[in-house]
Amino acid sequence: QVQLVESGGGVVQPGGSLRLSCAVSRFTLGYYAIGWFRQAPGKEREGVAYMSFSGDSINYAESVKGRFTMSSDNAKFTVYLQMHSLKPEDTAVYYCAAGPVPTIWASSYAYWGQGTQVTVSS
Repeated sequence: QVQLVESGGGVVQPGGSLRLSCAVSRFTLGYYAIGWFRQAPGKEREGVAYMSFSGDSINYAESVKGRFTMSSDNAKFTVYLQMHSLKPEDTAVYYCAAGPVPTIWASSYAYWGQGTQVTVSS
């Protein structure tokens, strides 16, 4: 059973930083592609970043490129999303997900965490 649990969300001022964590169950890293997604009120869920099975290839949405960094620690069964230079438009519920295909498209991911709220506001 693939399980994912996000943490690390909160309220931060514009220009600030946050690091989100996604704890995954055993036999997830290396077996599934992992993605980070977000959903703002009234908007569709959008892809933020995704990682290949090996973790060697990471891709980002244009809106976060240069500001967000995705990484993983296999020994801790954890995937991270380091976010810098946060903007009010980054406000959303952030989700991590696992699926069979490394892609930015949410519909390709079968397993989802419960989400963590990120609010960027002064």
